[in-house]
Order: sequence, then C-alpha cells, then structure tokens
Amino acid sequence: MPQNRMTDIAPLTTFRGFFQLLIHFTLKQASACIFGICLLIAMIGTRIIWQDDWGFARYDCLLLIAIALQIIFLKTGIESMEEARVILLFHITGTAMEIFKVHVGSWAYPDPSLIRIYDVPLFSGFMYAAVGSYMARVVRLFDMEMTPFPPAWMHFGLASLVYVNFFSHHFVTDIRYALFAATILIYGRTQIWFRVRRRWMWMPLPLAAFLSSFFLWIAENIGTATGTWLYTGQSAFEMVRFAKMGAWYLLLYVSFATVTLVVRVTPEPGQEKRPLG
Repeated sequence: MPQNRMTDIAPLTTFRGFFQLLIHFTLKQASACIFGICLLIAMIGTRIIWQDDWGFARYDCLLLIAIALQIIFLKTGIESMEEARVILLFHITGTAMEIFKVHVGSWAYPDPSLIRIYDVPLFSGFMYAAVGSYMARVVRLFDMEMTPFPPAWMHFGLASLVYVNFFSHHFVTDIRYALFAATILIYGRTQIWFRVRRRWMWMPLPLAAFLSSFFLWIAENIGTATGTWLYTGQSAFEMVRFAKMGAWYLLLYVSFATVTLVVRVTPEPGQEKRPLG
C-alpha cells in the first residue's frame, strides 16, 4: 500500500473524530439507498392517500413513480448508465423470482392492477432493482475495493446455487444451511475496503451482508405494513418473521455477483490496502 495512505487508516483517537466519521458514513449510506428510500416513501404515501374509487390502481401508480425516479436520476446524474444496467439486470431476475414465488403461494399482492404478469404487478421488479441500485452506488460512493477475492467460479457458482435454491427448495431438499456455510468459507477472508472522508476502513464481507440483510428486513416490514405485499397467512399488522433475514442474506450474494458483472470491485494490482500492525 502506498505510504501516503498509512495515516488514513490509523486508529481514531477522539470521540469527536469517530462521531464525524459516523455522520459522514450514515449520510453516504442514505445517498446510496436513495432509490429504495424513495420507493418506500411512495409505498407509505400511496397507502395513506389512496382511494378505491379513484379508477387507477395503486400498484400501477407505484410503477409509474419507479420509472419516473429512474428517468430523473439518470437525467440529473444521480445515477450512472452503468448503475442503470445493474438495475435492469435486477429487474429481470427479480421479476422472474416474483412470478414463481407468487405462483407457489409464498406471498401475494392483494390489490388489483392493470400492468402485471400473471399475478405479479410490474413495479415489484423495482424492489429488487432498489437493492441493485444501492449496491452499485455504494461501491462508487465509498470507492469500495474487496480483497482477497475468491476465484470467479466460486463467486458466480455460489450465486447461481443460491438463486436456484430459491426455486428448487419447493421440490427438493433445501440446501440453505450449506449455502450459509459456503458464504463464510468463500468470503470469510474477504475485506471490504471503503473510504469515509479521507480515511480507509474495512469490514468483513459476510458481516456487511448480515447488516445489510437486517435493514432489508426492516424495509420488508414497511412493505407488508403498507399492505403492498403479504406473506401467506400474514396480516398487515404482523411483523415479517425474523428468519426472513436469512433469505435476504443469501439473496445479497446473488445481488453482489450481479453487480460485479458490470462494476469493478477488486483493486488494481499492487494497490491492495492493508491494516497497520
């Protein structure tokens, strides 16, 4: 690592310095989540104001809002074309999963809509796209690099197994526990290096995935509380089971692999960061 970065990863010595970094980190994370935050606000807002006699479906309105957000973000430079490509990939893979999961009865969309495939309103793909948008933006905003990185066949192989298991566990043995273990074995040594202000910091990749899955679980509770979708046997007044975090944790590895198809996350040769001591 270049010598001029040594002080950038030196330990913090004051509470004020730590607090300033925490505020900066939080604001940057909020900026990375901007698409998902806007979608959640739209879900809450439309649930509060929507009337059944308006003659226009709430789900179709959410689709138009999501499309409008994409156009605005691209026009204003909030989102890059590279990130838009990630979002498109997520929309396709997410919609495919939604169609299957709704078909087998895992969850449902209780409100009517005109723009849907089978029983899945098309705005639902943008919820997965919000995850892709976050992951692509957070890599750029924090100058993220990940090292040591596993071989490509492990990286994409695990993501493929996770995605297939979301479908296959309805018919054959569920291998999610083996997949949990595989995430630790494959990525246990992988450090996510990120820049907060001028300081380089790092976090183990599995820990970052776990923390992200917790916030996705919170977002999912907002979705069910607004009646946007509901799990089988769940009412809008019930919380999503905490075990659903496990599904989000695994799905994040699919998301991660998808992002790496178009976004570089590994450092240039000879530029790897290393902690002091």
